[in-house]
Amino acid sequence: MKVDGTIGADLARAAPQAQEAEADGYDAVWTGETSHDPFFPLLLAAEHTERIGLGTGIAVAFARSPMTVAGQGWDLNHFSGGRFMLGLGSQIKPHIEKRFSMPWSHPAPRMREFISAMRAIWDSWQTGAKLDFRGDYYTHTLMTPFFNPGSNQFGPPKVFLAAVGAGMTRVAAEVADGLLVHAFTTARYLREVTLPSVEAGLTTSGRARSDFQLSYPAFVVTGRSEEEMARASDGTRKQIAFYASTPAYRPVLDLHGWGDLQTELNTLSKRGEWDEMGRRIDDEVLDAFAVSGAPDDIPKLLAQRFGGLIDRISLYLAYRTAAGDGSVQEVVAGLKAV
Repeated sequence: MKVDGTIGADLARAAPQAQEAEADGYDAVWTGETSHDPFFPLLLAAEHTERIGLGTGIAVAFARSPMTVAGQGWDLNHFSGGRFMLGLGSQIKPHIEKRFSMPWSHPAPRMREFISAMRAIWDSWQTGAKLDFRGDYYTHTLMTPFFNPGSNQFGPPKVFLAAVGAGMTRVAAEVADGLLVHAFTTARYLREVTLPSVEAGLTTSGRARSDFQLSYPAFVVTGRSEEEMARASDGTRKQIAFYASTPAYRPVLDLHGWGDLQTELNTLSKRGEWDEMGRRIDDEVLDAFAVSGAPDDIPKLLAQRFGGLIDRISLYLAYRTAAGDGSVQEVVAGLKAV
């Protein structure tokens, strides 16, 4: 199992953070797209590291065109020496339409076509084949020499797709190289919903499970004192509650018989009662979504819960650790040894 980390959006710190992660033995670092661009930090990270993988986790696909993202992925993979992983996500309808002012329709079929279009563009650049992609959502039929970056010795980047529901998960296994599993996913949901959807998609694409990677950010509650554990638990409950309030993620709760919790939390979120939302996450729900324990126990607990299910893991810490706290590095070292 590969162990991944993250770097923030502060461009002044991106390079040293990536260097530190590489020195600590992480296999890759990922960036997210919230209030900052996810690609810029990875360009700096690529320049100042040698081995570590670099990925967007995620870049919002539907806020861009396949041609735009194809170019960004192509250049970053070439510059990094083949270390870039293009992680994409759909976001949700209100953000795509109201924040990005872009069209929204049938997200799973649209995403299948988005990635297929990118692959057609990359093939045109790599092999010189005529670009002739015609789909229901995207059409790319023009590629003159002036706009063609030419072949890349490292080829296109690996593509990872974020998904929660069965439909988008199946699309990932049909056209992508890996799945970015949402943190709001329990081990039971992985076994009963995610993995069967992956297998169905792989069957369609004619590939084996070994051709496809599952990357999972695991909620971890850890600390060296009761006070640290309480702070970690409180922060994690609030983050789980935030995700649980989202209607699109209700199927995860429904599987466990907790569907009414989504309605309750959604109502509280509209009132801005964020602290109260966290208090509604009881120990049973917390234990389903998070692994809790002392730093030296976490690697074994993660391996017991997710061993054989996923290929890459990262630690989702929904709270701040104390300055100089080496517990995360201790967990990472333990995971590498498991």
